[in-house]
Amino acid sequence: MTPVELSRTVLHAVRCAVDDGELSVAVPERVVVTEPGPGGCGDFATNVALQLARPAGQPPRRVAEILRPRLVAAAGIRDVVVTGPGFLNISLDERGDLVAGLVREIRDRGAAYGHGDALAGHVVALRVPYEVRAEVVADAVVRIVATQGGRATVEHGEPVNLRPVPAPEDPAPLGPDASQWALLHPAPHDRPRITADHLVQRESNPLFRVRYAHARIRSLSRNAARLGFAAEPGPLDADPVGSGPVDSGPVEPGTPGAGPVDSRPLESGLLDTARLEADPVDTSPIDTGAAGAAPLDPGPSVDARPPHTTPATATNGVTVNGPTSSRATAVNAPTSSPATTATGATANAPTSRATATTDPTASRVTATGATATAPTTNRATATGTPLLTPLADHPRILAAAATHRAPDRVARHLVTVADAVLPFLPCVLPCGEEKPSAAHRARLALAEAAGTVLAGGLSLLGIDAPEHL
Repeated sequence: MTPVELSRTVLHAVRCAVDDGELSVAVPERVVVTEPGPGGCGDFATNVALQLARPAGQPPRRVAEILRPRLVAAAGIRDVVVTGPGFLNISLDERGDLVAGLVREIRDRGAAYGHGDALAGHVVALRVPYEVRAEVVADAVVRIVATQGGRATVEHGEPVNLRPVPAPEDPAPLGPDASQWALLHPAPHDRPRITADHLVQRESNPLFRVRYAHARIRSLSRNAARLGFAAEPGPLDADPVGSGPVDSGPVEPGTPGAGPVDSRPLESGLLDTARLEADPVDTSPIDTGAAGAAPLDPGPSVDARPPHTTPATATNGVTVNGPTSSRATAVNAPTSSPATTATGATANAPTSRATATTDPTASRVTATGATATAPTTNRATATGTPLLTPLADHPRILAAAATHRAPDRVARHLVTVADAVLPFLPCVLPCGEEKPSAAHRARLALAEAAGTVLAGGLSLLGIDAPEHL
């Protein structure tokens, strides 16, 4: 059962309670299900009982108790627990089926995922002033309305029914993508910032995070193909996370999700950390792969000079400044963990992602035989839990953006998806000597599903989704 199907199941329970005379309320158009909050349990939670309590004239917990038996009886639901003032916490029969079902739906529908018929047969007439931001917003609204089966027309003149706060200056110098984002990301009542901040390749730039996340996902897909496996929906945590190398045997041609192994070097996807702001020192290259491994091609490269630095030790024992970041897989600069150099000294190696030849979560043996380890991946991150809700919420966001003529909702949702998928990406590819498994294929499928949502959303905003960055 996907989150969308669960939302419909909750809505059906409300409708049944109304038909049976236990609730006297108007059935809502939709019900939102999210991850359980503090004090909650299960896979998903909904506050529909709190929303219906006042119109029903009953306490929220009483409304929740009325809905609970109807939800427990629904197929695919294992248990329902009422917590707090009346939150319904829902446990599904099989979490893996939930993830796989959502990923399959996104893969099957592709760029059309989230499209619906909420405005089928409707014609939305937009009347805008002769102003650049109004024109750009109207153009995006036309595309978003079309995703819900409607048709929008744009005219100029009074009375105006779409008048966002005008841009303070011409956004054209920012370029086509940054100018689109600068005008669409703020809410219509907010004044857009036409500054060079939209061009900065740093974590503080939301446009960069969205496009960088898409480029990283495309890089993972290419590297997986070179390792001989492809995406396949399934359970994400079939293998122990952080348990070290797992020998699952070679990937034979003909195995589901496998393909011919490409001997070309992998794309590292790491940030450019060459520009360290420190005194010149004699630094030897860090051995970040197994002996004889092919060198890595650079992935998406950005300015990796972060605002904060921590000490790192070079091969001659001199301390230099290495980049750090508060995010596990920061777009701005990766965190560091001890690694052993060719001379036996210790230095900080970036842990931005995991590949078949370099991996932050598995033990590594250097040229001197010394072993270096790094912190293990968080299991919640490896199972993609924080990513499920924004992906499942994409259809609702598109419907709301079309109904309220608000492309800014789509832009902010893309930032949410990017921020959820970036910490997940390092655990997609095999680590160290680990062989590709069903869990890796499932994680790759989830990452590609997030990439599909990012690409589709950027397309609706008129912004390019890069294969490389």
